[in-house]
Amino acid sequence: MAVQASGTKTEQLMAKRDAYVARGVALAPIVADHGHGARLTDVDGKEYIDFAGGIGVLNLGHTPDAVVDAIKHQAEKMLHSCFPVAAYEPYLEVAQLLCEHTPGTHAKKALLINSGAEAVENAVKIARYHTGRDGVITFDRGFHGRTLLTMSLTSKLVYKKGMGPFAPEIYRAPAPYPYRGVTTKDALKGLEFIFKAHVDPQSVACVVLEPVQGEGGFTVMPADFIEGVMALCEQHGILYVDDEVQSGMGRTGKLWALDHYGLVPDLMTVGKSLAAGMPLAGVIGRAEVMDSVHLGGLGSTYGGNPVACAAAVESIKAISSEAFLAQATAFGEEIMARLHGMAERHQVIGEVRGIGPMAAIELVKDRETREPAADVAAATVAGALERGLLLLKTGIYDNVLRILVPITATEEDLELGLDRLEESLAAAA
Repeated sequence: MAVQASGTKTEQLMAKRDAYVARGVALAPIVADHGHGARLTDVDGKEYIDFAGGIGVLNLGHTPDAVVDAIKHQAEKMLHSCFPVAAYEPYLEVAQLLCEHTPGTHAKKALLINSGAEAVENAVKIARYHTGRDGVITFDRGFHGRTLLTMSLTSKLVYKKGMGPFAPEIYRAPAPYPYRGVTTKDALKGLEFIFKAHVDPQSVACVVLEPVQGEGGFTVMPADFIEGVMALCEQHGILYVDDEVQSGMGRTGKLWALDHYGLVPDLMTVGKSLAAGMPLAGVIGRAEVMDSVHLGGLGSTYGGNPVACAAAVESIKAISSEAFLAQATAFGEEIMARLHGMAERHQVIGEVRGIGPMAAIELVKDRETREPAADVAAATVAGALERGLLLLKTGIYDNVLRILVPITATEEDLELGLDRLEESLAAAA
């Protein structure tokens, strides 16, 4: 029976959502109608500045002109063929661009699939196949997806509660969190202890690590930690998987977060802003590793869809440009300066952190005890919505506010959004 509802169009559509959409899907606060740049308008005409960016998908903003034109052009030519059935040029072009633009000058190859979770899952498959080993090391506060394997890798209860049993041969190591007392030395000792107590390192295929932990609270991995993990990987023949699904595509002011460290992974996973809003992700890695899997061992019906690939070609070209990365760096400096200024005025901010425009503030009830202030974070998000700002919480304790504003935002939108953030924070605190 069709749902009949009165009230605003938003209220009518939310009634339909309640009637027909599974309850487990997080409840969106608005119903969007259209967007451009950093602005999003709901079905009742209210306009918002978007600091959520589709959870890191919109580094180029809503409806970037070149991407939209490419989508239209490709949609008129061909929507789908399945790449293993009939190959097409956009897939090949995206694969080439990714191999050329990811860290390292060695020979690389790429696999295109639909989502970040699929990318991580395939990276683990490839690592296991290449090494002949089963074990996988993941880290505290990491988020890698919601499939069975990637949910097993993920370290946040809300994404996995009641959904076991989980995939086997996964071992969780500590990751640095200096603000909460976990140093690089502590984390590396924890990883070495796992190798002594829980799994023989000769049985481990790969480690999977985000250089900036997205859902974990935008915690930045120190350079000496990543270097230490890579050294252990080299010592034991373990592959290093760099998960750049959220931190990549210019989000940190460089094309990839790992570029800040000058380090080269064995495998890299990418997604989110790769196709500017179209579903596309990829695994890029050393050619000898990627090619070790037998013919037919990798693939996907929709993976590397031609329309998504056409969008990705324009997205990669735009985001890898000097102008875009310079804008991202400038945004990062401005955002960090504003957040540090807020921290001086508002005691509820315990720490400002991030790399470039991938920035966040952790909220606490007391700077001495550092007790998480999840209630203030929730109230700030709600207040921001009322003021016309879309904002997201993150972190294990849901007490971190993260900024994922499109890098193509105008200076006015950035300043206005930060003003609304501070007004909302002040009212909530």
